Amino acid sequence: MLLQSTLRFNYIWKSMTLDYRLGRVSLFLLACFLTSACLVFWRLPTVRRFHPPSPKPARPKNASIISAQDMGITQEEWDRLRKACDWPGPDGEITRLDQSTSPVHTTFSVEGLNDTYKVGDTIRVTITARDHNNTVKSYGGDFFRAKLLNLTLKAGVYGEVVDHSNGTYTVDFLLPWEGQAQVDVFLIISSEGVHVLNKYFESKPHIRYHGYFEGPGADGVKIVEKVECNVKWGSAHVLWSKANCCCEYKDVQTGSVWQCERPRNLSCDYWVYHEHGEHQFPATPFERQLFSSKLTNVGIAAEKHIITVLPNASGIGEPERCRPGLTTPVPAGFYFQDVWKSFVCNTRRFNSQQRTSCLSNKILHFLGDSTTRQYFEFLERNVPGLKRMNLYTHHKNGPLMAVELKNNIIMHWRTHGFPLRFPKMPASDLHYISTEMDYITGGRETVVVFTFSAHMTLHPLTLYIHRVAKIREAVLRLLKRSPETTVIIKSGNTGLTAMEYGNEWYTRQLNTVMREMFSDIDNVIYMDVWQMTSCHYTHVNIHPGNVIISNEIDMILSFVCPS
Repeated sequence: MLLQSTLRFNYIWKSMTLDYRLGRVSLFLLACFLTSACLVFWRLPTVRRFHPPSPKPARPKNASIISAQDMGITQEEWDRLRKACDWPGPDGEITRLDQSTSPVHTTFSVEGLNDTYKVGDTIRVTITARDHNNTVKSYGGDFFRAKLLNLTLKAGVYGEVVDHSNGTYTVDFLLPWEGQAQVDVFLIISSEGVHVLNKYFESKPHIRYHGYFEGPGADGVKIVEKVECNVKWGSAHVLWSKANCCCEYKDVQTGSVWQCERPRNLSCDYWVYHEHGEHQFPATPFERQLFSSKLTNVGIAAEKHIITVLPNASGIGEPERCRPGLTTPVPAGFYFQDVWKSFVCNTRRFNSQQRTSCLSNKILHFLGDSTTRQYFEFLERNVPGLKRMNLYTHHKNGPLMAVELKNNIIMHWRTHGFPLRFPKMPASDLHYISTEMDYITGGRETVVVFTFSAHMTLHPLTLYIHRVAKIREAVLRLLKRSPETTVIIKSGNTGLTAMEYGNEWYTRQLNTVMREMFSDIDNVIYMDVWQMTSCHYTHVNIHPGNVIISNEIDMILSFVCPS
């Protein structure tokens, strides 16, 4: 009896235990089902809801994706820069050359031309773009250069071209001098050409560079190995798509990385020289036709209207004293008898004695490229007693230094770091502007003039923004430790018309970025030489003649020694 009761109890207990376990499993499965259902229904609104993407520039296939953080700026600033650099153009690919803008059929005219005007009046010029079939274009995006000239008076003034995105453009010209004037308009690049540039410029650098490695080989024999080098930026460049492909040289301060293919026999420590290499613009044969000499940098023919300007007793106003923080109007000034009359501030002419007096007890740092080297060379020729020191460097590559002992004038010139299209030179002589600026003590006696654009015209805009952001940080550090330092930004010059060296349209975009990124820093001077180099009556050149350089030097000295 006791045994039967025990067996029955065990049976009942096991049944209860099994039911309990099955219940736990059922509850677990029910919980999983309910949780999954909740997750599904929770996610459904997100999947079905449409969020319009933020506007992004056209990006070529396989282009590297660079974020605002990669460039060292905020997303808000990146959006602002994209808006400032926005450029209209065709909606799709152009497949026929006759659909592109024709400099032969494109025309311009002066609206409501009067018999006479007065100094200070304005005129409006309308440009009508037509294709090779003489059909008015339905969209904008052409890049024109416009100026008002008088060859006899050696006078010229810049005109800003306004794009109405329908094939028509207008230019408002100020009439700043007494006498006659004529309108001059050039088609620099068609809208279809600009479209091609936009298509490729963010994908990869359009130039190769060379690095030379030199060191001991077997039996002590010197080995020289020449390899390909380039900037490391994004993921589109061929050099860093291979494992263990390269020697990388990182600037700790800026984070910028330069890399060279790893030499076969020498280690990365034996990198000695840098040199520019071959250009590699990736356009198709059809696209290259858009950049032929017959279609780019061509004058627009029009009836040569003579504009007669009479004197005006009230004049056009007097500019204020030169100082940091001034805005640049359009026009920024004009040439008359080869002298630049600035609307920014009260510039003046300096003779050799006045230059010496202004620069007495000053240290000048010219940083950038060959266009700031022109400043060094001009002052070297035109400040008595200023003598170049022998630093055993190439006279074009630098670095350069000159001194004038009697008045304690010291002058330096150094090119910016990589990338740089210069002849073969020691790699150790190439310093990034931001890094070099951190070694400048600064103070009332220090003048820093820098430019940064000409050698970036074959590289992505995002890389340029990154480098400018680092320069801006260095400028702010310099002004924080030495607020009385004079810092002048020289814009890029006009004149880059050959595609193998970049182009004038892209230089304008770089100028826009530089100006925008320094717009909030009041104690920095932005010197717009773009207008000064584009409106002179002589042929436009990336390296302007002595007359223009002289006026640019007077502009600099007017800020250093304001009247």
